[in-house]
Amino acid sequence: MACGALAPHIASIARRRGWPIDVHALAPLLHNRPARIAAAVEERVRALAPRRVAVAYADCGTYGALDEVCARLDVPRLPGPHCYATFAGEERLDALLRAEPGTYLLTDFLVRSFEQTVVAELGLDRRPELRDDYFAHYTRAVWLAQSPTPELRAAADRAAASIGLPLTIVATGDGDLEAALERLLADAPEALPLDQADLRA
Repeated sequence: MACGALAPHIASIARRRGWPIDVHALAPLLHNRPARIAAAVEERVRALAPRRVAVAYADCGTYGALDEVCARLDVPRLPGPHCYATFAGEERLDALLRAEPGTYLLTDFLVRSFEQTVVAELGLDRRPELRDDYFAHYTRAVWLAQSPTPELRAAADRAAASIGLPLTIVATGDGDLEAALERLLADAPEALPLDQADLRA
């Protein structure tokens, strides 16, 4: 089961690699309310039992709550603190943030969905004057580009301009995600234990 923002990339990688997996996505807007992620993941994992399950989520702001769920249900999850590190790698991302701490990160998903996931969710479509309150301490937007196209580049430009930031593009591809998924699938148990399967939602 996957974070909704990662699910399209995971499905694409699985098709290319010929992995016989089903991708079950949770709503990507859960990222805006990370306190709800662990419970949503647990509910979905239990619903999928007793099938073999892996959790394609980084911690994503749950502050260890997701790890507690995964440990209790004996399912592995993607490593790392968030999906930005999943795409860029933790070392490269740390270097970007050390070089300019006021960096606002974008992924292909965020570029495509910026009007909904950022502008509407923050109320900037209704209260545009709040933009400077939200983004006053940012100095640039960095698009971690997995599959850059002219259309996505234009959308990234619009997203950065709408929050008043210059845009930097860092091509990441999805190679780090693919390698992490390969390890994740290797670590997934054959099936959830029966006592957990009996508790499924």
